[in-house]
Amino acid sequence: MNNPRWLESREIVERIIIRGNLVLETPAYFGSGDHDEIVGISLDLDPLEGRTLLTGASLAGALRSYLRECEHGFGKQGDKKSLYMNLFGNHENDEGEQSFLIVNDSLGEKPKIELRDGIKIDGKTRTAKDKGKFDFELIEAGACFPIEIELLLPREEKRKEKLLLGLAIALRGLEKGEISLGFRKRRGFGRCRIKEWNGVKGWNVCRYDLTTPKGLIDWLNLDKGEEKSGQNILTLLGISESELLDKRCIFQMDATFSLDGSMIIRSGYDEVNAPDTVHLHSKRNDESVPVLSGTSLAGALRARAFRIANTIQNSTTTSKDNKKAREMINNLFGPEIEKPEDKAFASKLITAETEIINPLKLVQQRIKIDRFTGSSFPTALFDEQPVFEQSGTKVKLKVQIQKPDNAQIGLLLLLLKDLWTRDLPLGGEASIGRGRLIGQEAELSYKMEGPNYQEWKLKQKYNGKLEIVGDREKLEGFVNNFVSNFSEEIQHDTRGLKAKM
Repeated sequence: MNNPRWLESREIVERIIIRGNLVLETPAYFGSGDHDEIVGISLDLDPLEGRTLLTGASLAGALRSYLRECEHGFGKQGDKKSLYMNLFGNHENDEGEQSFLIVNDSLGEKPKIELRDGIKIDGKTRTAKDKGKFDFELIEAGACFPIEIELLLPREEKRKEKLLLGLAIALRGLEKGEISLGFRKRRGFGRCRIKEWNGVKGWNVCRYDLTTPKGLIDWLNLDKGEEKSGQNILTLLGISESELLDKRCIFQMDATFSLDGSMIIRSGYDEVNAPDTVHLHSKRNDESVPVLSGTSLAGALRARAFRIANTIQNSTTTSKDNKKAREMINNLFGPEIEKPEDKAFASKLITAETEIINPLKLVQQRIKIDRFTGSSFPTALFDEQPVFEQSGTKVKLKVQIQKPDNAQIGLLLLLLKDLWTRDLPLGGEASIGRGRLIGQEAELSYKMEGPNYQEWKLKQKYNGKLEIVGDREKLEGFVNNFVSNFSEEIQHDTRGLKAKM
């Protein structure tokens, strides 16, 4: 009689305990999304000590997803032989296999909380929707979470190699800052990286050979006598960089602008004696600095992208239906959920939250004018503090598209052109000239599946000309492909009309 499967030994011969210091580079939200009476979305804290909690399930889910994307590409699934299923386990038709990786919960320090406002914008009027305001709590950037991961290695050599390779790829993502955690991570929150912290190296790896009495006793006592430390997880695990897999397809734009005038992204939470309205600030290295939020950038890009797509569609057809344009924008930015039955999926376009470098901070007083009398309203004096340009002021934007098609890349290039030429303002009070940027330089890269890789560099010359290093025709082809998407639809409609005649 055969033993039940749950009685079969996995023949674990070695355990590897990996510790690291995971440091937040941008604010993050870890919680269930629950509301309370004070804040719309509040953090979940450890009930015993009130410390921030990063659950092992959240970290394991992010590592699994990253490994699957590197192994198979965005949006693709593997089988039981895949690295990510071998490492993290699988479940199928009442059968499955337990994960060889143990990811523990991590408790950070008592949190320094940052409050943010959010609003829902009406796409037609570009104003806030009624009852569309909400606020939420974030953990300040700079918070450190000591993580601990334990890998169980079986006797079989081929499987052991697979598990080590899969873990190395996943942890490499944390090391390079390519994995974000928590709420709105596609809009710049939750970016994190393994770093040296308080003199302790980023990674600490201890291996225990369970086939020897010493190794077993050391593991039971959690002895760290043979622990190795360093910043490169591949070296510590004995994995060559040539063995790594990466089948992700990513188009990335890194652009640097100067500020034309001023910019303001309103923040609702300021110091007691602060002006009525202050540009959004966030903590970086224990210092409050002005930032361009990923949510503001994504909102402006989405509104302009729909306007461009709708304009192209209207110029190529007599139909007033903008369904094609709306579908294209929803596929790129994610759908707008209006009803409970609406299908939701993640945005392919990812924006980062970036610091505005070396701005000038001035307080400006303003009044509200009565249009009938031409005089000021009584008690309608207010002051605000935007960020202004000065020598050395820079605004950096970072945008990615995961698994893009050529039309989506073409649309992003048109958005870059509008930003570059001051036509697309960011932030509030655009009607009085705020938020306009002047393009300085940009780096575009297109990593396709496999070894194929292309890059371009754009630089604004003093004579007003734009220098482009790279395949210009390829960039023009992306834009032409975006426009032809609508003309193909017209040709299809024309053929259908002729067939009916």
